[in-house]
Amino acid sequence: MASCWQGLWAYRSYLFVFLLPIFLLPLPILVPTKEAYCGYTLILMAVFWCTEALPLAITAFFPLLFFPLMGIMEASEIGLEYLKDTNVLTIGGLMMAMAVEHWNLHKRIALRTLLVIGTRPALLILGFMVVTAFLSMWISNTATTAMMLPIAHAVLEQLHNTQGDTQGECDNPTFELQEPSSQKEETKLENGHVAPAHSEPRAKRTAEQLRFTQGMTLCVAYSASIGGIATLTGTTPNLVLQGQMNSIFPQNPNIVNFASWFGVAFPTTVIFLLLCWLWLQILFLGFNFKKNFGIGNQGEERKKAALQVIQSQHRLLGPMSFAEKAVAVLFILLVILWFTREPGFFRGWGNLAFANSEGESLPSDGTVAIFIGIILFIVPSKIPGLTQDPENPGKLKAPPALLTWKLVNEKMPWNIILLLGGGFALAKGSERSGLSEWVGDKLSPLHHVPPPATALIVCLLTATLTECISNVATTTLFLPILASMAQATCIHPLYVMLPCALSSSLAFMLPVATPPNAIAFSFGDLRVTDMARAGFLLNIIGVLVIILAMNSWGISIFSLHTFPSWAQSNITQCLPSQPNLTTPSP
Repeated sequence: MASCWQGLWAYRSYLFVFLLPIFLLPLPILVPTKEAYCGYTLILMAVFWCTEALPLAITAFFPLLFFPLMGIMEASEIGLEYLKDTNVLTIGGLMMAMAVEHWNLHKRIALRTLLVIGTRPALLILGFMVVTAFLSMWISNTATTAMMLPIAHAVLEQLHNTQGDTQGECDNPTFELQEPSSQKEETKLENGHVAPAHSEPRAKRTAEQLRFTQGMTLCVAYSASIGGIATLTGTTPNLVLQGQMNSIFPQNPNIVNFASWFGVAFPTTVIFLLLCWLWLQILFLGFNFKKNFGIGNQGEERKKAALQVIQSQHRLLGPMSFAEKAVAVLFILLVILWFTREPGFFRGWGNLAFANSEGESLPSDGTVAIFIGIILFIVPSKIPGLTQDPENPGKLKAPPALLTWKLVNEKMPWNIILLLGGGFALAKGSERSGLSEWVGDKLSPLHHVPPPATALIVCLLTATLTECISNVATTTLFLPILASMAQATCIHPLYVMLPCALSSSLAFMLPVATPPNAIAFSFGDLRVTDMARAGFLLNIIGVLVIILAMNSWGISIFSLHTFPSWAQSNITQCLPSQPNLTTPSP
């Protein structure tokens, strides 16, 4: 009997995938409407995304299968949703990030910044947080954490003086400051990055040293998630919001772009990062700020030893190569073009040189990202850089470009690209089938709830669910529902959709919540209770900071005090007596 149950448990994913569609069949059979058909697909995708019974990217293909068979949309029309401009922006942004990582430009930025900040305990934590947050604005949160944690632990070893000069080594054998060996044991995370196996037991440390190590480990993991909030390409939920806005509200004047997002999210990130630093400092270093800031001469030798680790690693990088300089120039050019394309508060180059009849920019942020991405494939990594071709003796071989397709093909998270497309297809099908309108009608009684309270509930619900569900899946499922609710209650859609996207990055309590948390936990210094204790209050702080942002500078940047005409639907009827902060705009 026991072996029978064990066999069923081993086949649980297959049984779940087979039985759930059958279990839900009464919905489309008993209610033969397009709304019910779309609801059937939506529930299936939601459950499979939450349980990961099927790979996320495979579940994302369900609209291509069900919507044509149910008469909701044509297959050719659905296919267009899988490579929208937001997907193009994602691909272009990731190509730039790959070039930065491949040529170690991110490591140079990190080490140089730490040399400036120094090794006093409180400032050291702040330094690692600032560097990690900045890097995660442009490259993957997981890659940033994987690079910064070994540096942090090498510095900690010098501060604790538990070993001699580590020469750049850390206790976790899978993570080193040099490139990892292919023979080492690896564990794959959801997005394809590598997570390390647990390290060997560490030498005994004092309670104070252990707390400092825990605080440093968590500060890197948390700041990687916080930094991803700041830019549109920093983390995938941000791009999900932009894509859903353009899909659900096609008449909106490209309100969510790189510049407008940065205007709202960057101040939010700065405030949240500083509060996180204060909380982690109090929790793990205590209230002795004189000691935390290294006032006095105590421990100067250890600080100098830790500084030598950073200096030695910086020297190992050598002078900047031509490839690093070229990538740095293209990176700066990309950011400048993003900011100046169509900033909103002045006419950008997109409005001046490439505008349509209404004065709107024809190029998008995705156009800029792909433009720079193509240049990365054109510029050689060395000049002249000619070498002898080992396969053809006597012939010269040109150096590789800054970015090669082999590298892109290996590192590009194609599953995320498909997941984005599946979310856009689901949102479009919900609109075409009338499901969005039906949901909005059912949510219309919420006009009696004040909008700030609604935004607070959205933040708390999203922050809770994202602890155990993929943040991309959470935003993909919630944003269309919130858009319908905003239309039904005459609230600016971004007033509830933006808090959802931002709150999906507030996953700080569990190791499984995000890959950065998992990497931090793998170093062996943390217990689940340590992470939950630090992350619980951090989630609350994050929600309050987001609510502050939405009700202050967010209102000014996105005009959240009005209900825009592009968001109005045929069923929208704004009640003049409703207690919210919005009024219909013409």
